[in-house]
Amino acid sequence: MATNEYKPSNRVVAEEEVTRVATPDVKSINEVAAFLNVPEEQTIKTLFYMADGELVAALLVGNDQLNEVKLKNYLGADFFDVASEEEVASVVSAGFGSLGPVGLPENVKIIADRKVQDVRNAVVGANEDGYHLTGVNPGRDFTAEYVDIREVREGEISPDGQGVLNFARGIEIGHIFKLGTRYSASMGADVLDENGRAVPIIMGCYGIGVSRLLSAVMEQHARLFVNKTPKGEYRYAWGVNFPKELAPFDVHLITVNVKDEEAQALTERLEASLMGAGYEVLTDDRNERVGVKFSDSDLIGLPIRITVGKKAADGIVEVKIKATGDTIEVHADNLLETLEILSKK
Repeated sequence: MATNEYKPSNRVVAEEEVTRVATPDVKSINEVAAFLNVPEEQTIKTLFYMADGELVAALLVGNDQLNEVKLKNYLGADFFDVASEEEVASVVSAGFGSLGPVGLPENVKIIADRKVQDVRNAVVGANEDGYHLTGVNPGRDFTAEYVDIREVREGEISPDGQGVLNFARGIEIGHIFKLGTRYSASMGADVLDENGRAVPIIMGCYGIGVSRLLSAVMEQHARLFVNKTPKGEYRYAWGVNFPKELAPFDVHLITVNVKDEEAQALTERLEASLMGAGYEVLTDDRNERVGVKFSDSDLIGLPIRITVGKKAADGIVEVKIKATGDTIEVHADNLLETLEILSKK
């Protein structure tokens, strides 16, 4: 999980007395801050979770967001979820929006983000509907375990202090899970430890998302294609540029005019020749406009496009290398040799 550099605050502030103040119909952090005329950084919000049957209070500075994965990992919980109103009501007689860490029962574990310990004279929920407490100070008015459980923000200092955090989009293509002894204990799958005692095996598993992997490849190899129509107009479309190792076909064979008997005959001859040489061929012999065929070809994204067009009578075809956009004219008799050369580049 992403984290940032944290340095405890050294500022000295006179601690105020805890004061109970009425905050009618005020529940969200921004509403509380505006109502009491304090910055959101001076508020502490309290969120309740259930972790393996135990009620946990998570504390954050008001303008921060909780990273649930960090909290779950710190607790080492198998079951982890937001606490229901009924579960919270079992320890506090207040609804969401008025919850706070002061006076919580001892059986409620309090986990606070590191930044919470730097807040002085904080505003927190009073655990009483319609009221908040001001002048609350961590350590004096409540105790907690302090760990990193917040979502980092872009631009914050990196953990090593050598730079700033930058965000980038990604696609999750696999998982690694630590199962612990949850299954091995029930199955009696044991090993002997260094003391010769039988202990359950610590299990783990992983999985690769094949469909996500393909999506990642397609996104990485997407590009904008420009096609010029016979009328001199330009058409722009996004398409895929499949690497040959993952392309569903090796070659896209297109007949410009299916009513041209010579072009159709050459297309059929090339298709047979290519397939005989081991190429997987996608042949587009639809009675459709050439611009539509080219656009579909760009979207499909096969590595090589072979176009049988006006020079079919002379045995000349156009070969387009999708990765570079380069096109060359090749005689049909030399096509296989040309493709072999291109495949080595």
